[in-house]
Amino acid sequence: MIAEKGRWERLRLRLLFTGPTLFAFVTVMIVPFLFGIYLTFTNWDGISTTHTFVALQNYGSVFKDTEFWKSFILTLKYVFATVVLINIVAFLLAYVLTSGLKGQSFFRAGFFVPNLVGGIVLGFIWQFIFSNVLVYFGQKYHLPWLQASWLVTPDKAIWTMIIVTVWQYSGYMMVIYVAGLMNVPKDILEASSIDGASSLARLVRIVLPLTIPSFIVCIFLSLQRGFMVYDLNISLTKGGPFKSTEMVSMHVYQKAFLSRDYGVGQAEALILFLLVAVITLIQVYYSKKMEVEA
Repeated sequence: MIAEKGRWERLRLRLLFTGPTLFAFVTVMIVPFLFGIYLTFTNWDGISTTHTFVALQNYGSVFKDTEFWKSFILTLKYVFATVVLINIVAFLLAYVLTSGLKGQSFFRAGFFVPNLVGGIVLGFIWQFIFSNVLVYFGQKYHLPWLQASWLVTPDKAIWTMIIVTVWQYSGYMMVIYVAGLMNVPKDILEASSIDGASSLARLVRIVLPLTIPSFIVCIFLSLQRGFMVYDLNISLTKGGPFKSTEMVSMHVYQKAFLSRDYGVGQAEALILFLLVAVITLIQVYYSKKMEVEA
């Protein structure tokens, strides 16, 4: 009897402290997610109060939607470029700013600042830079590759998004790499230096293997942000010119809300979620296998 009373007391305390958070999580995340899955089996247009059950018809429409898969392939290219460049730039910045450089704390704060600017505002700022500032310098100094705005050239417009994304997130990932580099045991580095190892050898054979956990986190975050990009896409390029920069998130939004085909749009969103989840799990699995202990 006493043991049973103790269990109820522990349950009451757990519900008291975790109940509000659990309730908020279920109502804000789980219920909408499950309701969204249900809507993929309907023909709801996002406005009407009634809808009809259409079974797997929406999923068939997704696989026939060439524009969806075209935007998904474009997003894969964008994600690959941004993940590689963000992590290279971020790691190099972190490596330099943990080497005892004078004023390194100031530089860390400066490189982190772009991450504080919202994607919408950032898009408009860089739209002005690409369309006016760079064009002005290109015309003044006779630089052919800058004399016309990259935003109106299909082959170059995607690079404007890559450049801005790398500029925005490198500082944030740099902070994670700084934490990882500061946790590398100094005695190991000192011992390798005494043994005659060069700076490059210490970086490749000691520092990089011991910062694998930081790489896992940063690659995961940059993958997630790359696949889910929308605000920068809408404010910087609006998907143009000629849909050459229409990322998959923008396509899903337009399908669901502008084309008022919410069932198909929700099905595309679910398929996108599953594809991103699979890619992310594969990345984490293989990255974990590369971890080493000091």
